[in-house]
Amino acid sequence: MITDTHRPLRDPAVNAVIARLAAAQQYRPDDPLAGRARDPHDYSKYGYSIAQEQGDLIYLLCRGIRATRTVEFATSVGMSTLYAAAAVRDNGGGTVIGSEIVPTKVTVARANLAEAGLADYAEIREGDARTTLRDLGGRVDFALIDGWLGAEPSLAREVIEIIAPQLRIGAYVMNDNAEPDFLAYVRDPANGFLAVTLPLHGGTELCVKVA
Repeated sequence: MITDTHRPLRDPAVNAVIARLAAAQQYRPDDPLAGRARDPHDYSKYGYSIAQEQGDLIYLLCRGIRATRTVEFATSVGMSTLYAAAAVRDNGGGTVIGSEIVPTKVTVARANLAEAGLADYAEIREGDARTTLRDLGGRVDFALIDGWLGAEPSLAREVIEIIAPQLRIGAYVMNDNAEPDFLAYVRDPANGFLAVTLPLHGGTELCVKVA
């Protein structure tokens, strides 16, 4: 088990919010995550967020590449946003652009960022990511794709196709849900990515844009 003293992100204020969110992770026992016919608005109180070890990796990657502009789909209650925003801040400044379709979660995510002292480093866009992420305002260094599961074409596949042209060479993309059509896209050499599956949280796909 990794203790807070051995985690790469060492800001006590940020870690306090992360610890609270991790402890409050709520999953409906009558609704397995594998379910596909769900409405995200029915889950406004549930933060299906990344695991802390995935957050550690986000922070390390973003620090390592000196990221100043990152993007995520979907923000949920802001767990992943905290890691990316802390990294951007610690790199000297920048912006995390998040997209979240559930208004209640947008409000909660913004409050969590404010509590952690990171509100100035994140822009949460409310709405459908296929619209909100079409213009990211410049080249992006890192992207997290961890949105709602659904039938193919998955939202992950649709979003990566929107984001990919806006990524700089050397940018990383992390995916949590391993949607088959997303994997097919990033593993096709014609699309300019290299990808590997990491043994984090049941399988985390890490990709780098090389062309």
